[in-house]
Amino acid sequence: MTRPVRIGNVSGFYGDRPEAAREMVETGDVDVVCGDYLAELTMLILAKAQAREGGVGWARTFLSQVEQILGTCVRRGIRIVANAGGLDPAGCAAAVREVAGRLGIDARVAHVEGDDLRGDLGAVVPPVTGDPVSANAYLGGWGITAALAAGADVVVTGRVTDAALVSGPAAWWHGWGPGDLDALAGAVVAGHVIECGPQATGGNYPFLDEITDRRYPGFPIAEVAADGSSVITKPDGSGGLVSVGTVTAQLLYEIGPPAYPGPDVTTHFDTVRLEPAGEHRVAIGGVRGTPPPPTLKVALNDDAGHRNTMTLVLTGLDVEAKAAHAEQLLFGIIDRSAFDEVDVRLLRFDHPDAAGNAEATAHLRITVKGRDRRTVGRAFSNATMQLALGGYAGFHTTTPPTDASAFGVYRPAAVPRAAVTHTVVLPDGTRHVVPDPPETAAVPGPGPRPPGGAPRGDGPGAGATRRVPLGTVAGARSGDKGGDANIGVWARDDAAHAWLDAYLTPERVRELLGAEAAGLGVAVHRLPNLRAVNVVVHGLLGDGVASSTRPDPQAKGLGEYLRSRLVDVPVELLG
Repeated sequence: MTRPVRIGNVSGFYGDRPEAAREMVETGDVDVVCGDYLAELTMLILAKAQAREGGVGWARTFLSQVEQILGTCVRRGIRIVANAGGLDPAGCAAAVREVAGRLGIDARVAHVEGDDLRGDLGAVVPPVTGDPVSANAYLGGWGITAALAAGADVVVTGRVTDAALVSGPAAWWHGWGPGDLDALAGAVVAGHVIECGPQATGGNYPFLDEITDRRYPGFPIAEVAADGSSVITKPDGSGGLVSVGTVTAQLLYEIGPPAYPGPDVTTHFDTVRLEPAGEHRVAIGGVRGTPPPPTLKVALNDDAGHRNTMTLVLTGLDVEAKAAHAEQLLFGIIDRSAFDEVDVRLLRFDHPDAAGNAEATAHLRITVKGRDRRTVGRAFSNATMQLALGGYAGFHTTTPPTDASAFGVYRPAAVPRAAVTHTVVLPDGTRHVVPDPPETAAVPGPGPRPPGGAPRGDGPGAGATRRVPLGTVAGARSGDKGGDANIGVWARDDAAHAWLDAYLTPERVRELLGAEAAGLGVAVHRLPNLRAVNVVVHGLLGDGVASSTRPDPQAKGLGEYLRSRLVDVPVELLG
C-alpha cells in the first residue's frame, strides 16, 4: 500500500466525547480509528476499580463506542486500535468479542500484553519499595503491527505509548521495520499530535480570534505517508480549526527535552517542520529518529491513603487576619498532628471597594492527607464547620462537609527491556513475543543553551518597549509530566520568536511564575523550527496529579497564567 494511511483519533482520555467514534467513522473516511484512554492518573483509577468486587481494570466507555461502530468498521475494513485494555487487555478483548457475538458480527479481536509488571518488580530501577497498585512499562507499536498483519479488526492494548496507537498501524500499512527510524519518528510525531483528540483541532487553543468555527472541534486525522511524513486534518464539515498554530500547540504538550525517547525510536522534536497544506491541513516533515534507549519507561502508582479539602470563603476586610484566625481555631479543634500532611493556601481573588459581593471574596483552601479515612474525612470537615458560629465574620464554605477520597503517589522508573515480555495474542489465540529492537542507544542530552539576555540573529534589538501581557506575542499550552509541569511557548512569527527565545531563560521563567516556582529547577529547551521553547518546571506538582494539592493539579492553566504576566516587549513586535 503506497498511499498514506488515514488514522483518526476518537478519544483523548478516559471519559472523552462518547460520540467521537461514530462521528469519525461516518464522516472521516479513515482506514484506522484509534483511541487513547490512559494517563498516569487513569492507571490509578483503573487499579482501584479492578480491586473492587466485580470491578474491571479496563475503560468501560470504549465498549460503548465499539458497540456503535463495530459493524460499520468490519464491513468497510476500518481497523480499531485502542489502549483501553488498561490493566486487563485480555478482559477488555473478551468483552469486545461478547459485544460482537451479541450483534452477530464476525470480528477478529487481538490484544497486546506484557506491560503489567506487578508480578515481578525486581528489575525496576530505582528498586521498588512497598506494593504499588499499578506498575506498567510503556510498550511500543510492534505488537499492534503484528496483530493488524494477522488480520485483526480490533486491537486492544494495555500501557503502550500514546503515539504507538499511530506508529503501530502506520508500520503495518507501509511495511516498515525497526530500522526505519526516520519514518517511525515521523509517525510518533503524528501520533503525539492527534493523541489528545480535539486539542489538535482548536480545543484549548489560546488564540480564540483564529477560530472562526466555534462549534465543538472535529477530532483529528493523521494521514501518514510511506516516508513517515504526515498531514494533520479533520473530517470535512466538522468544527474547530487545523492550523500551524493548533498543531504547534499540541506538539509542545507534555514533552521534555527535544530528544523524545520511546520504546521504538528516539524522536528529535527539534527536527520537526510544519507547513500549511490547504484549508484545515498541516504538513509535518523533516523528522529524524535515532535508536531507542535500552530501557523502558515505567509508571508506578502507590496507594497513599486518603485526602480531603475544605474551602473557606473570606469576605471584605482583614482577609489575612481572618485566615490566620480560622487556621488557629481549626487546629485547636482537631490536632494537626493527626494528619500526615496539611496544606493551607490563601487564594486572593478579592478587590478593595468591590462592585459586587463575589468580587470581595478570597478562599482559604485547606487540604489534609492521612491513612485514617475517618479522621481525614468527616472528622476534619465537621471540625471545619464548627467555625460557622465561632469563627471569623462572614464565615461560609464552598461546599457542605465532605468525605475523604483515596489518592495515590506517582513514581517514574525504568526497566531493562529484557525484563519485559511484550506479547501479542492474535485473533486465533496464538501468542507471539514481540522482539526488542536490534539496536538501542542512550538518549542524547540537550545541547547547551546560548546565553540569555540579548536577542540572537536578526531579532528585535534593545529599543523601545511596552509593558504588555506575554500572551500578546506568544501562545502557550501546559500540562503535567509526573511531578513536573511542562509549558510549551511559541511565537507566531520569526521576529517574535527571536525575542522570545532570548527572553525566556530559566531565571526569567522562575521570576514570572512567582513564589510557587522559587527554588525549583527550571529547564528551557529550544525548538527553533517550531518558533518555540519548551519549559519544564521540575517538582511543581509534587508526587503527581493524584497527590498534588495545587488548585490546578495537572498544571493545565499554568501556561495561561504565564501568558497573563506583564513583560517588556519591543514595540516593533506589537504592530
